[in-house]
Formats: sequence, structure tokens, C-alpha cells
Amino acid sequence: MNTALEPKAVEPTLAAPGSGTTAAVADIYVVAAHPNWRESRVNRRLFEAARAQARCAVTDLFATYTDYSIDVPTEQARLSAAQLVVLLHPVHWYGMPALLKLWVDEVLTWGWAYGPGRALAGKDLWLVTSTGGTQHSYQPDGYNRYAFDAFLPPYDQTAALCGMRFVPPLVLHGAHHAEPQAVQAHVQTFADRLQQYPHWPELAQLHGCADCEVPTLDRPAAEPQASAP
Repeated sequence: MNTALEPKAVEPTLAAPGSGTTAAVADIYVVAAHPNWRESRVNRRLFEAARAQARCAVTDLFATYTDYSIDVPTEQARLSAAQLVVLLHPVHWYGMPALLKLWVDEVLTWGWAYGPGRALAGKDLWLVTSTGGTQHSYQPDGYNRYAFDAFLPPYDQTAALCGMRFVPPLVLHGAHHAEPQAVQAHVQTFADRLQQYPHWPELAQLHGCADCEVPTLDRPAAEPQASAP
């Protein structure tokens, strides 16, 4: 039995010629990664809340790419259409699930996302995540030894390299045992934020996108073309 949610990628839709209606565009792209939605107490509800938003394109990576073969042109097109990119996932070993890491590796390519071409420059990246450990566990005297912010530099620098702003993440700690009221409040906050974007008070206080210029010499030279026999 397939326990994953049915994938839903909401594509931008254009008004019919002469209809007089405004084109509806998905300006938020939610990239969701959870290997077992059936066991999810928090992320599944966040996923469903995002799917309910008309302005969101939402992709369930584990249901869409069961063979781990990422459709790079499609993913890049969805990113290009969005102004806010949301990474939705539970924390796995202090980072993202493996399939989401593969998505980052294959979609955010040199020459498109960073380096001589930065198609995502000026956009926002938002991490929405949950941890099994409590907030206290992410303290110097907790078993995770570090504050949760200590595990965020890879996300922050990925955004910076692509010319994006890494906006403050939305995190629910202790997800396995969180009270239903706490989960509901977390989901409602997420839904409200999606509706209100980009009118978030903290965005006005953030610095602009970082300028991380990558020298061409830091990248391997292209392989020479094989000559015809």
C-alpha cells in the first residue's frame, strides 16, 4: 500500500484570451519531503494546509520521484515562477531528508541557480520544519549540544549563494509529543503566513540578498567535446 499523499503540483494558470479575468499565478512553491506521511503528526497537516492555498504550487518529492529521478526542467520552471520557496520537512540527522538533498544537488545547478546565472536572485527561501527533540534538547546542556540555529548555516548559505534571502524559519520542536493544540496553532501560523506573504513585518528588517560571486576557476572546466570518428 502506498502510504504517501497524492502529489499535487499546482501550476500557474493563465486566463483565457478575452476573458477579462486576471491570471492566477502560483507565486509560492512548497517543496515537501517526508518519507512516511502516515506517521507524520505535523508535516502532513502542514502539507495539506499548503495544498489548500490557491497561490501555492506544492510538490511531494517522495510521491513524485519514487525512483529518485528528479525532473530538473520542471522543478526549475516552478522555482522561476515563485517568489517564495518553502522547504517543508522534518529534521533528519540535523538536516534535510536525503531526497530533498538530492533535489538541491540536481536542481540548483551551476550557471542557473548560482555562478554566472542566478535565476533565483531576489527571491525568498523559507524553512518550515519540525524536530523530534524538544527545544531544551537544542541547548548546550541538552543532548543535541547546540542551539538549533547552529544547524541552519547550510540553508542560509545555499540561499546566499543563489542570491536569495533566508527568512526566519518556522520550527516546531518536540513534534512526537506536542499537544494537539500546539500542533493546530503551528499549522494555523503556517497557513496565515502563506496567505500574508510578502507582508511579514520581519522582512522589512532583513538585509538584501547576499552577494556571493563564485569565480569561474572554482568550478571544473567543461569536458571537451569528443571528436567525430
